[in-house]
Amino acid sequence: QVQLVDSGGELVQTGGSLRLSCVVSGGTFNMGWFRQAPGKEREFVSAISRRGVKIYGGSVKGRFTISRDNAKNTMYLQMNSLKPEDTAVYSCAAGERFGDSSQLYAYWGQGTQVTVSS
Repeated sequence: QVQLVDSGGELVQTGGSLRLSCVVSGGTFNMGWFRQAPGKEREFVSAISRRGVKIYGGSVKGRFTISRDNAKNTMYLQMNSLKPEDTAVYSCAAGERFGDSSQLYAYWGQGTQVTVSS
């Protein structure tokens, strides 16, 4: 059974940093982060393949860094230079396919709230 547990979201000031974590059990997958702000559609943030290929959404490129530690079955999202528009629920995702569409991922974490105050 595949399970994803994401964590690390909290309230932070503009310009601050946070690191999100996602622990996966039940296999090694391609993984990604998506976010959804109130009243908005889910947005692709970043993804990393099993072999470490990384892709980023345009709004976070240069500020966020995705990584993974396969020995710990954990994926990370280091978020720097945070802006109020980064406020959202961030969810990790995993699956056999890889890309920037949420439809590619079969398994999802419960989500963690990131709030950036101005």
